[in-house]
Amino acid sequence: MQKLERRNTYTPRNTSLVPGNCDPVIKHGQCDQVLQSSKTLSNNSEENQCQHTDRPTVIVYVLHQDGTPLMPYKPAKASHLLKQKKARVVSRKPFTIRLSWDCEKNVQPVTLGIDSGYKSVGLSATTGKKELFSAEVTLRTDIPKLMKERRMYRRQKRNKHHWYRPPRFNNRMKEDNLVPSIKHKLDSHIRLVEKVKKLLPISEVIIEVANFDIQKIKNPNIFGKEYQQGEQSGFWNTREYVLHRDNHECQHCHGKKKDQILQIHHINGKSEGATDRPEELLTVCKTCHEDHHAGKDIIPKKGIKQFKPETFMTAIRWKLVTALGCKHTYGYITKSGRIELKLSKSHINDAFVIAGGSNQERCRPFFVKQVRRNNRCLQINRKGFKPSIRKKHYRLQPSDIVRYNSKEYVSKGCHCKGASIVIVNDTEKLDVNTKKVELVCYGKGLQFRSWLKPGVSLDGAGEAL
Repeated sequence: MQKLERRNTYTPRNTSLVPGNCDPVIKHGQCDQVLQSSKTLSNNSEENQCQHTDRPTVIVYVLHQDGTPLMPYKPAKASHLLKQKKARVVSRKPFTIRLSWDCEKNVQPVTLGIDSGYKSVGLSATTGKKELFSAEVTLRTDIPKLMKERRMYRRQKRNKHHWYRPPRFNNRMKEDNLVPSIKHKLDSHIRLVEKVKKLLPISEVIIEVANFDIQKIKNPNIFGKEYQQGEQSGFWNTREYVLHRDNHECQHCHGKKKDQILQIHHINGKSEGATDRPEELLTVCKTCHEDHHAGKDIIPKKGIKQFKPETFMTAIRWKLVTALGCKHTYGYITKSGRIELKLSKSHINDAFVIAGGSNQERCRPFFVKQVRRNNRCLQINRKGFKPSIRKKHYRLQPSDIVRYNSKEYVSKGCHCKGASIVIVNDTEKLDVNTKKVELVCYGKGLQFRSWLKPGVSLDGAGEAL
C-alpha cells in the first residue's frame, strides 16, 4: 500500500460547508496564521521521531500465565483485561500485569542496549518499529563508606569485648579479585539486565565497553618508554617527589611562618575519597598543618580529577560481557550513530543507539534510583536525649508506598522506635501513627520513578508507569 506524503494544500475554512467560524480571525488580519496552522502534515515524516515528545508512548508490560514475558500492551487493552478479571497486577513500577489464561506466546525479537557506567546506566529495549523500555539507573556510590563503617564497628567490638576471633584481612574471593564496591556495581549491571528480561522477551543484548588509558589522559604526549618512566621516576617514594615538586616550600603560607619542618597534607579528607596520589598531596609546614587540624587556619580544599569511572570500565568490561554472554560495541560507534540521529548526549539516548534504534517510536523513560534495603544508622537528633537504637526491623521502610485516609503516600521512614512514620505526597507531608497506615507495596532496592504527571493511574489499579 502506498504511503501518504506531505500535502502542499491547505484545508479550506471559509467554504459554505463549514460555518464562518474563522471570519473574525481573517477580518483582523490573522489569515496567514490560520492557514499556517491548517496544514495537513505527512503521516510518515521522520522529523523528531527520535526525540522525546510531550506525550511519549505509555505501555504496560505483560506476563504469561506461567510468568513468561510477552509483548507489552497499550493501557486501554490492559485496563479492559483488568475490568474483566482476565489479568491481575503484579507490579506497579513498572506497571506489569499477568494474564489468567493460557494464550499463545507469539513474541517479536527485542534487542536490549546497555550504556554501562560507574554512576549511571542507560537501558533501552527496541523492536523494529518502536521502543518498549527506556531507563536511566543511578547506582549506589556509598559502598566504600559503609565498608569503613563496618570495619569501625568490628574493631570496636574486638577491642571492647576481647573477641577471640583474630581479624581476617585476606578473606576476599580469589576468582574475580575485585574490591567490594566494584563487585557490587558489576552485580548491579547483571541484576538490571535480569530485571528487564523478566518484563520483555529479550532476544539479544548489546553492551558498550571501553578501555581508558589513564596515563594518556593525564599526558596526551606520552609515548613509548615514557609509560615505564612515570612522574615519580628517580624518587625514593611519593613524599620525596611531592617535596621536590613543591620546591621544599610550604604551599599555604609560602615561608611566611618561617617553620623549617615540612609535612605532607591531604588536600581533601578521607570522606571525600582521598588517596595517596601526588595530585592529592600538598607540602605544608608543621605550623600550618597543626593550625589546620586545630581549626584556626583552614587549608582550602579543591576539586581533583578522579579516574574512578575510567578505572571501573577498564576493569570490568570483559567480565561483564562474559557474565551476560552478549555482544559488545564501542563508544565511537555509539557517538557517530547519536550524531547521525541528532540526539542529545544522555545515557538513555546512547542505549537507544546501542540497541539499534533509528526512527522507532520512543517510549516514556524511567528514572531508577538504587537504594539500600536496610541500614545501621542511629537516630541522633533527639533534642538532648540519648541516641535511639533500633532493636528490630521496622515493617515499613523508606520509599515504601502506603495508604492513609484513602490516599497514597511515600514513606520517608519510621521514628519513635517504629511507633510513628513520616509520609509525603505531591502536596502534603504528614507524621502519623504506624498503625493507621496500610502498606500498598514495598519500595525494594530499585526505585522506579516515571516522568509522568502526578496522579495518573490506570483503572484505579495503581499508579501507571
